Amino acid sequence: MTTSEPTITFTAVFQEAEEGGYIAFIEELPGANTQGETLDEARENLRDAVEVILESNRRRTLERVGSARVIRETMEIRKS
Repeated sequence: MTTSEPTITFTAVFQEAEEGGYIAFIEELPGANTQGETLDEARENLRDAVEVILESNRRRTLERVGSARVIRETMEIRKS
C-alpha cells in the first residue's frame, strides 16, 4: 500500500492588471498572492506561493510542538 500527500483544492482568482499581465490570489489562503505577465505565469507563480506558505506553516507548527506527543490526521472539508 502506498501513501500519498493529500490533495487540497483552493480557489484561484486571476485579474487582468491595468499595467498588463495578471494579479492572482487564493481566496481561502491569506497571503497567497502574486502576479505574472501571462495567465500561465501567474498560475505557476501562485502555485509556488501556495507551496511556500504551506511548507512554512508546517515548519512553524513542528517548531511549536517540538517533541510533544500530538495526533496528526488529514481532514476533508466540503464546501457548503
